[in-house]
Amino acid sequence: MVKTTLRLLALLKPFGGWVLVSVVLNAATVFAGIGLLGTSADLIARAALQPGIAALQVAIVGVRFFGIARAGLRYLERLVSHSVNFQLLAQLRVWFYSKIEPLSPARLQDYRSGDVLQRAIGDIETLENFYVRVLAPPLSAILVTTGMGWFIGRVDWRLGLVLAGGLLVGGGGLSLLAFWIGQRTGVEYVQHKARLNAEIVAVLQGMADIVAYSREEKEKERLVSHLAAASQAQRKLVLGNGIINGLMTVLTSLTLVIVLSIGTQLVGNGSLEGYRLAVLAMLTLASFEAVNPLPQAAQQLRGNLESARRLFEISDQPPAVTEPLQPQEIPVVEHPRLEINKLTFHYPGRPLPALKEMDLSLFPGKKVAVVGESGAGKSTLVQLVLRYWDYDDGEIRINGLDYKNFDSTHIRRYFGVVSAAPYLFSATVRQNLLIARPEADEQELFRAIQLAGLSEWLKALPNGLETWVGEHGQFLSGGERQRLAVARALLSNAPFILLDEPTAGLDSLNEIRLMKTLFDLFQERGVLWITHRLIGMEQVDEVLVLQAGRVIERGNHHRLLATGGVYAGLWQAQQRVLWNAGPHLLV
Repeated sequence: MVKTTLRLLALLKPFGGWVLVSVVLNAATVFAGIGLLGTSADLIARAALQPGIAALQVAIVGVRFFGIARAGLRYLERLVSHSVNFQLLAQLRVWFYSKIEPLSPARLQDYRSGDVLQRAIGDIETLENFYVRVLAPPLSAILVTTGMGWFIGRVDWRLGLVLAGGLLVGGGGLSLLAFWIGQRTGVEYVQHKARLNAEIVAVLQGMADIVAYSREEKEKERLVSHLAAASQAQRKLVLGNGIINGLMTVLTSLTLVIVLSIGTQLVGNGSLEGYRLAVLAMLTLASFEAVNPLPQAAQQLRGNLESARRLFEISDQPPAVTEPLQPQEIPVVEHPRLEINKLTFHYPGRPLPALKEMDLSLFPGKKVAVVGESGAGKSTLVQLVLRYWDYDDGEIRINGLDYKNFDSTHIRRYFGVVSAAPYLFSATVRQNLLIARPEADEQELFRAIQLAGLSEWLKALPNGLETWVGEHGQFLSGGERQRLAVARALLSNAPFILLDEPTAGLDSLNEIRLMKTLFDLFQERGVLWITHRLIGMEQVDEVLVLQAGRVIERGNHHRLLATGGVYAGLWQAQQRVLWNAGPHLLV
């Protein structure tokens, strides 16, 4: 907990000067409020004795001064503290994004998308309380307690001791009690809220399937149970806050009674003028303004620290890829080349390798298919080529030099990707295409769309390139989404194309058509095709058969059929499936 607090404070370092100004302004505002009530009490009490107007001039001026000062100082304090707070929250969001970006997609696979969203938004917003209510008020309270204890102690040391003691019990003792109350409940509330938000995102993403299987009521009950748990934790926090507020009121009243009791004794022995009792009462009540917010801040502290812990839990994870301290530029050559030699890779925590001693070469014009059953290591190969993970042994070389010499961003510029489920943002057709190359002009966009076979489709759209495609491209058919992904890959001008199960979800006839289109479009680029369906294999230059992470067979389609090995068995099994679907589909 202490470590987490220190790490949060370290994030304040760039704003240290402004935080100090905020603390001073907050203390000055409280002092101005104390001065306003004190001079007001002095003015009213003395005026009751009907002195000359000259005797009241100082009190009158004091009331005016402290009244104006309190309003002005409060405005400045709010302006400075909230300005610092908003800048800090903005910096926290940028910092957290900069931490999770290198972790994606490899390290974030273990987290639910709703949970990551809650950390990026909800947990950071929770930390607003840490800086506005937890950090600055205690520092201001220390200044007020010290100052007012000394000031009233000048009248009688017992008064100073009682007031300082009351403020210490209120700001310290009740804050510790509030922290104890919120220690468990605050953590529970943050965790229940995180689970609730994660479940809501999951339900919204899977709503179509939920409706299809008539699971609406069951999912509603599950969400209500999460909501009830979060609400119960919140009620406990509110109840605890109410108890603490009641105790603070009792403490304030008790301190006031003791101060007035001592003051009455002083009036009785002639050490204090009678009208000063009203001043002592107002100064005592006003002083508690400095410590009133502290118990609530202490109660929220545990929840703040739990939110911080959740942020640091992700940000502290090492990236899946170690970037070079001084990255080199990838050599520009006339014929780019990708070489994979003895490549071996283990996923963290798994004893068996996902890939072992794999060799592969790719250059513009060459087409390589990697086939095998699910779990053979095909998708792992794509992730390593795109450098989502660092490999354990062997090497991947681009244009003659090892991957580890280059920045990952530069490496990925050499690849266009068409995956099984291409992600389309809730944006326009234009914006989804420009992800591949933001500087592409209108003519290049239309050219890519034409080559992908989407010209007629684009003409039929109500707003052309400015048509909104919906969340995940929900306004498009599966084939249209795939072809838009193809257009994006074409627009990238990358020398290598990665086809990761691009025909998944398509029927056999459309699969054959799409693969023919892809090979025609990318005939001058190096193509690495990941698939478990052996359709169109005669069009590739080399086929690699993966099994448990190892290449067990390699060669062209006809040679592998002639050997009668694993590939031939897979191909014959698929031919039987295609025959049952329709003899015209046989390849």
